[in-house]
Amino acid sequence: MSTTTMPETQASTGHRVAVAPVTLWRVVCSEWIKLRSLRSTRITLLVSFVLMAGLGVLTAAITASQWSRLPAASRASFDAVNTTLTGYQFAQLAVGVLGVVVISNEYSSGMIRATLAAVPRRLPVLWAKAGVFAIVTLVVMTAASLIAYAGGMAVLSSHHLQVSLTAPGAARAVLGAGLYLAVVGLLGVGLGALIRKTAGAIAAVVGLLLFLPLLSSLLGTWFKAHISPYLPSNAGASLLRVHQQAGSLAPWTGFAVMCGYAVAALAAAALVLRRRDA
Repeated sequence: MSTTTMPETQASTGHRVAVAPVTLWRVVCSEWIKLRSLRSTRITLLVSFVLMAGLGVLTAAITASQWSRLPAASRASFDAVNTTLTGYQFAQLAVGVLGVVVISNEYSSGMIRATLAAVPRRLPVLWAKAGVFAIVTLVVMTAASLIAYAGGMAVLSSHHLQVSLTAPGAARAVLGAGLYLAVVGLLGVGLGALIRKTAGAIAAVVGLLLFLPLLSSLLGTWFKAHISPYLPSNAGASLLRVHQQAGSLAPWTGFAVMCGYAVAALAAAALVLRRRDA
């Protein structure tokens, strides 16, 4: 891939200056510099990390303190791993919003015009933004998930409720939290690129991840049984459970459904990016 810029240009001093072609790797490096240079990115990722790690340990501590008063049915269905990962429900909002802001801020500030002028083929910009943000989110949130698991299990061990990471489904759930949140980030980037307005894209992310699952619980048993499991957050959350709930999708099936939402958002954003001016 290269731009229409000539390999060399004549500078005002009379010396020839080499102009490097635009490659996908250079676009990726450019997006990495943009991402790590923004203070809002660092702050939001830190908030997501604290929510994921801190709330997991806090929830485990509250559960341990109330264990003797819990009903027998609640004890029988207790999922220790999922309890330590409770923070993902709050971290997903921060990650989704940051995914939107990563690209919508360029549209609101007009910086996207300079970016697309440097990369005339356009789509590498979207792929680079999505890829860089997904990798950063995966690394940060997987670390937070492991801390939440380790801290939560240390607290639950006082009642001998701890679960080894080698237990069936435990590693999949803990590492799956990082995968889940990385896909949430991709969904945010896709919706941000598609809608281009920060407020509208954030509303779409919150609606898909939070409002629709709440609404589905109010629309009757048919909707809850046939539609609710396929909503993005409900489908993806099955990856984080060791003990699956009745009516929920299988872990990897649910994760595949959630990935489908992110792919659809990015594909729609790519189509709009190719056809609409910045």
